[in-house]
Amino acid sequence: MKGLTVRQFYDSLREKLELKLVAGEKGLKRKILISEINRPGLVLTGYVKYFANRRGQVLGKVEISYLRGLSPKARREQIRIFFRQKIPFCIIARNYSPPRELLSAADEIGIPIFRSPLITTTLLNVCTMALEEMVAPSTSVIANLVEVYGVGVIIKGQSGVGKSECTLSLVERGHRLVSDDYIHVRLMEGTYLLGEGSELTRFHMEIRGLGIIDVRTLFGVGCVRQRKRIDLAVTLEPWDPEKEYERLGLDDDYLSILDVEVPHIVLPVGPGRDLALLIEVAALNHRIKLMGYHAARVLDLQIKDRIRLGNR
Repeated sequence: MKGLTVRQFYDSLREKLELKLVAGEKGLKRKILISEINRPGLVLTGYVKYFANRRGQVLGKVEISYLRGLSPKARREQIRIFFRQKIPFCIIARNYSPPRELLSAADEIGIPIFRSPLITTTLLNVCTMALEEMVAPSTSVIANLVEVYGVGVIIKGQSGVGKSECTLSLVERGHRLVSDDYIHVRLMEGTYLLGEGSELTRFHMEIRGLGIIDVRTLFGVGCVRQRKRIDLAVTLEPWDPEKEYERLGLDDDYLSILDVEVPHIVLPVGPGRDLALLIEVAALNHRIKLMGYHAARVLDLQIKDRIRLGNR
């Protein structure tokens, strides 16, 4: 996990959290490697065992009041112990005025200190959710991403096979475009994939013969969304008469992305095939499988039962 710098965190969330840098500017190059945020609590009393020093720290009313109640000598000592833990940054909630000793120590050691008018709980929640996306393992996938009946579908295939035309047909039927041609994929909570497009080209598509189109302008905001969980992968490929394609669907295939196994379907492209309709059916079939019903396996069991009864 490569993480991000405190400066990147500051630039990304400055407006949202109304952050103001008040000390420790030389520490903006420090690395943030995990998404969780911590309240220091006991470490300010000198107890550092099990302290989560790799997390960003938030000082709220309790922490600031405790530090103010100490004698100047004791306050300097507890702040020294706190900063010795090499934390990445610290945010002071509710725009509380930090003790001078905290600011001077932060400048000396190089630990960024921010102030925010937000309450402590809000700071913890927003920072954690934002950092979870920022530090999550990620990759890029050359494919289209579209939401079909609530299912996030990746449409893959070689150049010219018809990915964009198929995606456009789905949008015309009322489904929602997330990205055309390029998907930035993040592994969220270590369990599922979240895909979104490039900020610069978001909601645009390249259609051979037409050029660049803006889907949001042509079809309305109801036909686009910024990001979507990836649930299903579909690969389009030119029909190969020598290849044996899946006909029953008894065995499920998977595509591995960031070590997450995504259900995968290969659709051969041939004259007259309505690929948009097939992807709609694939999305519905995926949803019903999640509900515990697998049509091919149910029919297979019924046929085997009929054969077994007929042999009696």
